[in-house]
Amino acid sequence: MARKQHTARGRNAARNRNAALPGTEAAVASDTGVIAASASRIGDWPLAAGLALLTVLVVFLDHTTGDELRVVPLLVVVPALASVYCTLRQTVWVAVWMTTVVVGFRVGADGTFWDFVFGIGFAVLACALGVAACAARIRHATEMARLRSAAVALQRQILRPLPVVTDHLFAYGLYEPIEEDRFVGGDIYEVVESPHGTRVIIGDVQGKGIAAIGAGFAAIAAFREAAIREPTLTGVVEALEDAVVRHNVFSAQTGEAERFVTALVLGFDESGRVEAVNCGHLPPRLLHEGRASAVTLHRTYVPLGLAGLSREIRTTESFALPPDATLLVVTDGVTEARDAAGAFYPLDDRVGRWAGRGPRELLAALHADLEDFSDGVRRDDIAALALRRAPAEDRLRRRAAAV
Repeated sequence: MARKQHTARGRNAARNRNAALPGTEAAVASDTGVIAASASRIGDWPLAAGLALLTVLVVFLDHTTGDELRVVPLLVVVPALASVYCTLRQTVWVAVWMTTVVVGFRVGADGTFWDFVFGIGFAVLACALGVAACAARIRHATEMARLRSAAVALQRQILRPLPVVTDHLFAYGLYEPIEEDRFVGGDIYEVVESPHGTRVIIGDVQGKGIAAIGAGFAAIAAFREAAIREPTLTGVVEALEDAVVRHNVFSAQTGEAERFVTALVLGFDESGRVEAVNCGHLPPRLLHEGRASAVTLHRTYVPLGLAGLSREIRTTESFALPPDATLLVVTDGVTEARDAAGAFYPLDDRVGRWAGRGPRELLAALHADLEDFSDGVRRDDIAALALRRAPAEDRLRRRAAAV
């Protein structure tokens, strides 16, 4: 048995080495966020054309109004406006141009020496403040982009790269974290091969932000240990409950809000049936023979972390999973995606279209359809697993290779 576990770990380690490295993805995401934060919203040529037109218009108005109303000095506010939409280089260019125009106007205008000195000094100061404001905006946006990328990198380091292949299961996945700082979510999933079968969890931590990631990590860490140690699925769920409760105690001591975790915990073995304990999560969808339907789970228990509020004792249910069927489990980031009119994503209506596809193609179609439905606007993480039972001949072949 120990040799079998070692072989499974080696197989998964080799597969993970071939997958995209989370650290590399994080670095790319961080660089992309920094570039986007410092990018201009206005091209160089449109900016130059706009400045030329504005300068001509202001000089014309100044010439028209004469000495009664001087309009050219008002150009010193343009660098401040440019600092909101332009890069630092563009803002410096605008500031230099506007300073040159104002200085040229002052040189040819009537007035005392001190009028000239104060006019030029005010123009230089206003333009310098515009450049400084642009630099501060870009620095703040860059810091926020790096923080968002760090949060997403933390999520990706916690979660296992997919797909995962075990003796009992082929597990394919879709995971799209949201990168807006106040919307960073806590979707979790894990697949663990154990002496008692393959255990799977998918869940969603209540709330958003870095604290939600911490609660998710506590649940994932407990699941990875309990899935191998506990002989029963209810024992795994009890270990998860204890872990979330302990995390909430620590959170309360540090001033953080207590959180609960909705979760669906599944167990796969060689019997052809799937054990399930539903702790307030969405039910799975079964895709088989060209049809898709929600799996009926008769008992839905309180989320993890809230068992103290209920007298119910969590028990398992089981349902059949044919060898050529696909089990789809998702988080509410899928079902609560909205279109432009505010309507929720109709998962059950859409997933039936792809019931005849394999797990990879199913998830690819789901991802593309979600993006099209929501026009690329998301307010929550998206996590989905497509699970298919490993054929018996594959299990026999792996066991023969392990001997």
